[in-house]
Amino acid sequence: MVYKSFEDLDVWKQSCRLAVRIYKLLKDCRDFGLKDQMTRSAVSIPSNIAEGAERDSKQEYIRFIHIAKGSAAELRTQIYIASEIGLLDKTIVNELISELKHISATLQAIINTIKKRLNS
Repeated sequence: MVYKSFEDLDVWKQSCRLAVRIYKLLKDCRDFGLKDQMTRSAVSIPSNIAEGAERDSKQEYIRFIHIAKGSAAELRTQIYIASEIGLLDKTIVNELISELKHISATLQAIINTIKKRLNS
């Protein structure tokens, strides 16, 4: 498939679904501080993928993919904390962490591919 838009990227689709899942999991959460941080981190992942993809330079794209990857790590940390305080079930935590690790690995692969093309 030829890239036409960020909406074509599987990692963008996956991270959007993850953000929706985080919102649904936390809809009844009364810890508004942690809930706010988690939803912001979750939304930041696909948002930065999209913003980077629409930039005019590969360096800018790489920068925004790095930001998305950082947001994924931030969300993983918040999920670990939510687990420890009993906000999220361990099974759900394991699923979310696995998904976030996959997203991070995919983002790193995108970074590596772009850097390789820049150096060719």
